[in-house]
Amino acid sequence: MSANPTPYNSNALRNGPMFHLPDPDYQPEFYDAVTSKRLIAWAIDTLLVCAICALIVPFTAFVALFFWPLLFAVVNFLYRVATLSRGSATWGMRFAAIEFRTAEGTLFDGQSAILHTAGYTLSLAVPVLQVISVVMMLTTPRGQGLTDTVMGTVALNRRAMG
Repeated sequence: MSANPTPYNSNALRNGPMFHLPDPDYQPEFYDAVTSKRLIAWAIDTLLVCAICALIVPFTAFVALFFWPLLFAVVNFLYRVATLSRGSATWGMRFAAIEFRTAEGTLFDGQSAILHTAGYTLSLAVPVLQVISVVMMLTTPRGQGLTDTVMGTVALNRRAMG
């Protein structure tokens, strides 16, 4: 047995570089409905970020309304990094019962959270990248978007506690 066991199937020959992650052919329950749950989580997170921005605006003497897109981008980035680095899931993802895992099967740390959020932000800034990412989520076996594929990360259903 290895010194650092992972909680998932470690079939290295079958899964290639992502051998610490569940195989979608043998453990599909980890990937069931994850793409639709990501959409739900995204909607919840977007509403939360909008609410945070709305709370900030009065403290800027309403000047922030003129810079709403920039305020939204900054708050969104900080929100995602803060929540992803503390539990590998945003609040919307926690509500939807999904979480991110690295290629090694571990939860995100601060660096992973920053890199993933930077990739997500870049995808939002360049709409064609976001379209490619959504198509990839709908068509790849693990439901990975563009940033997930580049980083080797994956969104999984969270395990039931207890």
